[in-house]
Amino acid sequence: MSFSWPWALLALLAVPLLLAIRWWLNRRRKRAAITVSSVALIRAALPGRTSWRRRIPVFLFLAGLLSLGFALARPHASVSVPSNSTSILLAIDVSGSMCATDVEPNRFTVATDAARKFVREQEDGTRIGLVAFSGIAGLLVAPTTDKDSLLDAIDTLRTARGTAIGQAILTSIDAIAESNPRVAKTGVELDAPGQLGDFEPDTIVVLTDGSNTTGVDPVTAAQQAAARRLRVYTIGFGTTEPAPMVCTADQIGGDSPFGGGRGWGGGRGGGRNMEIDEEALTQVADTTGGRYFRAEDADQLVDVLTDLPREFDLRKQDVEITFWFVLAASLLVVTAVGLSLWWQRAPGVRT
Repeated sequence: MSFSWPWALLALLAVPLLLAIRWWLNRRRKRAAITVSSVALIRAALPGRTSWRRRIPVFLFLAGLLSLGFALARPHASVSVPSNSTSILLAIDVSGSMCATDVEPNRFTVATDAARKFVREQEDGTRIGLVAFSGIAGLLVAPTTDKDSLLDAIDTLRTARGTAIGQAILTSIDAIAESNPRVAKTGVELDAPGQLGDFEPDTIVVLTDGSNTTGVDPVTAAQQAAARRLRVYTIGFGTTEPAPMVCTADQIGGDSPFGGGRGWGGGRGGGRNMEIDEEALTQVADTTGGRYFRAEDADQLVDVLTDLPREFDLRKQDVEITFWFVLAASLLVVTAVGLSLWWQRAPGVRT
């Protein structure tokens, strides 16, 4: 727990000061006491009150003052942020290597199917954005709760040349900055990242099957995300087995290495071996406080995407909790006064 006004904690000194005054008054009262011949007669004349009835209201009142003193300092605490309070930016690799058939029917089909399932299974109210990247990166859908628009955008994905993982991260940061005023855009210089504990309630998920071939280095982009307290989760998809490159006509874009508008298939002996840069993807995740996942088939990819929200629920956000201290102080003081009045009522009063 932290405090916006730590100097206000000096108000807590009021409690020991009151205790000292009470002790001093009791001492004076003892000095002014009158000697009587029979203490039993005095006890019989006084209403019955046990010592704990005298002390409980005092302790409650002092506890209320302590709570109020903490409230004056404006305390802050890290609390869990539910997934429906976040923006999830899903960045999907649409480079030509996604036509590899090591995952049947090809990586592109499996990845888009998994992305559709990921969108459908999110709780209503969860904001999701979609970024597609090949040689460049572009925001297809800004963070939204409209699942239909996201599914329609996934249907429009087409393959193209190049793999710009770093640029995809920067594009995702800018998309989050549009909806979260606490996140600065990538053109703003920030200090080095601080403690990886106070994260923003927004997350970037990067799904790729290769390594960065153009644009900003992924680790450099990850440092930009870390400086803005944004987590980046990375997913390496595909196997290391050589496989033919086969995409259907509706999966090939105009900038595809296989030509536009035509299906293409590599021969059985013409397979390609696309290596995933796991070292870079792991470093990106570690730099931002995220995690790296590896998926070699459709089932593993679906499992990774559907389990990700559990990771998001672990995030913390720094929020002010002054209200709860004021509420506790009010309840304690009111209870103390109420009990004191009730226990000091005249003996003849009945409910």
